[in-house]
Amino acid sequence: MNLTRRQATAWAGSLALPARAQSPWPARPLRLVVPFTPGGTTDLLARALAPELQQRLGQSVVVDNRAGAGGNIGSAEVAKATDGHTLLMGTVGTHAINAALYPRLPFDPVKDFAPITLVAAVPNVLVLNPAHAARYGIQSVPDLIRVARARPGQLNMASSGNGTSIHLAGELFKAMTGSFMLHFPYRGSGPALMDLIAGNMDLMFDNLPSALPHIKAGKLLALAVTSAQRSPAAPELPTVAEAGGAVLKGYEASSWFGLLAPSGQPADQVARLQREAAAALSTPGLRERLAGQGAVAGGGSSAEFVALIASESAKWAKVVKVSGAKVD
Repeated sequence: MNLTRRQATAWAGSLALPARAQSPWPARPLRLVVPFTPGGTTDLLARALAPELQQRLGQSVVVDNRAGAGGNIGSAEVAKATDGHTLLMGTVGTHAINAALYPRLPFDPVKDFAPITLVAAVPNVLVLNPAHAARYGIQSVPDLIRVARARPGQLNMASSGNGTSIHLAGELFKAMTGSFMLHFPYRGSGPALMDLIAGNMDLMFDNLPSALPHIKAGKLLALAVTSAQRSPAAPELPTVAEAGGAVLKGYEASSWFGLLAPSGQPADQVARLQREAAAALSTPGLRERLAGQGAVAGGGSSAEFVALIASESAKWAKVVKVSGAKVD
């Protein structure tokens, strides 16, 4: 998705529209839609933020998992919501990748949403089933490149769904190394991880928060993180670019997650949601909890989130083109 200057300006400007007279809001529990299955990072972040928002808004915040189509099903449901009490935990996939990957989307990532705030940014981590890694003799990124090149199509790469950063991280790796691994998209990171741990998959470029407990428990072998710098949550892991040498120079594929409302949400309500989410994300307890999982807490302005989505959309459109990624 390539945003024109006019679109970006209009989107940001819509956040400053005069507030209409409103009844006390929220008037009933809020529904926070997670467009993936339970157990993945999107779900973990939503469930960490929900009780904090509930305390500040004075109404329950119920997390509702609506998985499928790389996050498109849940996102489309929120885009069409008119009840004034439905929000989305969007991702780099739903709002910066899918428009470039899917021929058609059931929603417009720009026109149908009012960005509230960035919730968190996280690196992905390259993980393998330990038994499979031992079988293939893979203990490092160069080992993986060697095996993937020598045995095209024999390694199975799980992802949380088509168009997610987990999927694109793998596609970029394949494109830069000239290797081929079979992609198996799941309806979320949770079930993909379970199949990887069970030995039904070989590897995955998962978000660090959902993979880290399994890495620490020895259920997964971690080779590298996909961010530009090492993660404070796992400083012993090199970056993919660092571990891969010249062939992977410049490799970077991180993820982010943010709170969005349908575009028809009154501006005063969007502003209040931003203030309350930012206040929650600034508390030491929540920041430390997220940091321990490998996530960097957000909480910036709505305008900053709009700008991030615009820049990330342009970046990932290029990655989709270069990698040749397709919807399976």
